[in-house]
Amino acid sequence: MLSSPDLSFSQNLPLVVFNQLGELLQQMAQSVESSVLVLTEAVLARIVIPQEWQGQKFTLVVSEQFSALLIGNLTQESRGAGERGSGGAEENYPSALSTRLTFNSEAIASFVGNLKGLFPSDSDTHQSLEYYSQIRCSNDATLQCQFTLLLLEYLLPQKNEAVTEALNPNQAESFCQVIEIALQKQISQERLLNQVTTQIRKSLDLPVIMATAIAQVRDFLKLDRLVIYKFEGSRVNTQHSTVNGQNNSQPSMPDWQKYGGCIVYEAKAQEAIPSVLHYQETNCFTRHSACWDKYRQGFTLVVEDVEKTYALEECLLNFLRANRVRAKLAAPIMFEEKLWGLLIAHQCDIPRQWNENERNLLTSIAEQLAIAIHQSELMRSLTQEKQTLEQRVLERTMALRDALLAAEAASRLRNEFLATISHELLTPLTYVIGMSSTLLRWPIGELSQRQRDYLQTIHDSGEHLLEMINDILDLSQIEAGKTVLNINEFSLAKIAENAISALIDKANDQQVNLKLDLQIDPRRDRFSADAERIEQILWNLLTNAIKFTPEGGSVTLRIWVEDNTAVFQVEDTGIGISEEQLPLMFEKFQQLDTPYRRRYEGTGLGLALTKQLVELHRGRIEVESTVGIGSIFTVWIPAQSAKVLSAE
Repeated sequence: MLSSPDLSFSQNLPLVVFNQLGELLQQMAQSVESSVLVLTEAVLARIVIPQEWQGQKFTLVVSEQFSALLIGNLTQESRGAGERGSGGAEENYPSALSTRLTFNSEAIASFVGNLKGLFPSDSDTHQSLEYYSQIRCSNDATLQCQFTLLLLEYLLPQKNEAVTEALNPNQAESFCQVIEIALQKQISQERLLNQVTTQIRKSLDLPVIMATAIAQVRDFLKLDRLVIYKFEGSRVNTQHSTVNGQNNSQPSMPDWQKYGGCIVYEAKAQEAIPSVLHYQETNCFTRHSACWDKYRQGFTLVVEDVEKTYALEECLLNFLRANRVRAKLAAPIMFEEKLWGLLIAHQCDIPRQWNENERNLLTSIAEQLAIAIHQSELMRSLTQEKQTLEQRVLERTMALRDALLAAEAASRLRNEFLATISHELLTPLTYVIGMSSTLLRWPIGELSQRQRDYLQTIHDSGEHLLEMINDILDLSQIEAGKTVLNINEFSLAKIAENAISALIDKANDQQVNLKLDLQIDPRRDRFSADAERIEQILWNLLTNAIKFTPEGGSVTLRIWVEDNTAVFQVEDTGIGISEEQLPLMFEKFQQLDTPYRRRYEGTGLGLALTKQLVELHRGRIEVESTVGIGSIFTVWIPAQSAKVLSAE
């Protein structure tokens, strides 16, 4: 049967014949007494393989007594037939392989070396292949003859029948029936996927979504077991669960996070199948980085028989045997371009050939679960941000409340302090003003002009200090809500004339022209308000205007009535106020920062008190000003009712 001097055989063979040759080689491996390596292309399922290895089938037997290599590549005709037979029915079409069978030790060693290069250098697979690549012994003659006899016994009588069957596209059922079955499966699959997608859109409960999805998929694919494996470090938390009567309470498992992951959901076909919920592999699983690379790139792992795929991984193979996993299909669950976990289908007792539809369905379900995880994570983030925001608002509200209470307490203490101090200052200040006034009017003996000037300064300073103390007392009383308006009827013209008369001397001393512009119908001259407070308002506005008006300037007081509102307007040709300083006009203890600041005395209480008195009458005050031209203060005071008003 050997067709070349290098102990090799090359020919196109049907797929069924190729598979029988592979089975024959595996049977021969059982006759070898020494250590023997048996591998098929299934060992490549766990890794991402180069282009030249894709679609290649092989059976490798290496030992010191018998070594053989069977390699098959799909022919172009076979590839076209496989495409026409999609949906799990490609076995009904002729599949030819370009086949090479060799017993040459050098060729086998070269193949093992190339195979070794596909696996990480620190993996058990790489190390095992390194050992077997050094074996280059000639085959035992007895075993070689035994293989030849088996080949004649099993293949030659069946060759014509096998080839005929391989070329016959209608073995058990017609082509139309195959297509119909495939379409029905496709429709059922699409319906299941739509159910899972709809549930994800309607629900935000991630544990319910996952538990329900794996139960439906397990039942549809007739799986022995379907699980979800979650990797350590995945941000989205899930409630560990199972279905079919298993305990779904969440245990305390601090150890599994140290080893990479844990099974968090499980669906079983029957109770006799052992549960793997909460299982983690702590010794073998984490070393196979090549497998993780395949998952991270989004590839689905297809294992039809763990005995073949993990032939070189004794530790992991024993773990799978202990948990009754004979075949598996694992689709990665990717979240934010990172490997969150795996959706893994298990066949427990026998190998299983996973068709393309089953692979596609499991991959699609894994993608939908990733969407559910993303949706759950968004909701968790929003909920957390909402709680954080609510907590911040609460903390800020409490802080503002505490600050407000502290400010009110400080304001109250300040007002009480000012009121107390002001009252205490009034008595000695009265004596200072009174005595100095007496000395100026009835001097005891002759006073020099200097002495008289000193007394006049003492008297004027006392008057000024008394005025400031009265302003402080008034402001404190108003802010404390203790000021009561004494409403009476009076003449607007008379109150205006009194204000002008009281300040005419002061205006003349500063060479300021003080004028009165009455725009009042004598029949509407009577007005109801607190006359004393109105006079105080006019006094403050006029003195302020006179103070800041240079020599030769003018100050005009205008009064008119609009409906039931008296309007008082004080216009001056003074220094004016800049626009950015206008908001500070009516603040307490504020003197505007101007080039004239040191020239003009004052506490900054006059306008603040004026504003308070205006608002006490339920009125308003406005100011218009231009630097270097002057200012206009306008006050609107509505007519007051007969009842007494207070600041409360």
